[in-house]
Amino acid sequence: MAKITFRFEDKSIETKVVDSEAGFTIQEVTEDHDIHLNHNCGCVCACSTCHVYIEKGEDSLKEISDREEDFIDRAINPRIESRLACQCVILEDDAEIEVIIPDQEQIIGHEH
Repeated sequence: MAKITFRFEDKSIETKVVDSEAGFTIQEVTEDHDIHLNHNCGCVCACSTCHVYIEKGEDSLKEISDREEDFIDRAINPRIESRLACQCVILEDDAEIEVIIPDQEQIIGHEH
């Protein structure tokens, strides 16, 4: 099982470590483990509300597409390690991935 560590810009939320199988997206993992991450477009890479930072394990995720890069440019505070959680498919069962979830109060979106 892949190990995903979620940290939060909102320091009132504790770090959460979860396991997942390859083939799932980071967005799906957040939903399966009740981790708050806004999303609006139905996970089809048509907005930037599920923007996250991948701090470790980028090589264990599906490569970023040109379309995803275009939407990341619209996200709040994009950085070099920015990704859209709906597009981050976990490729390896032994992956170790660290994700930072931006402060969700700044993002208007659907909660799961």
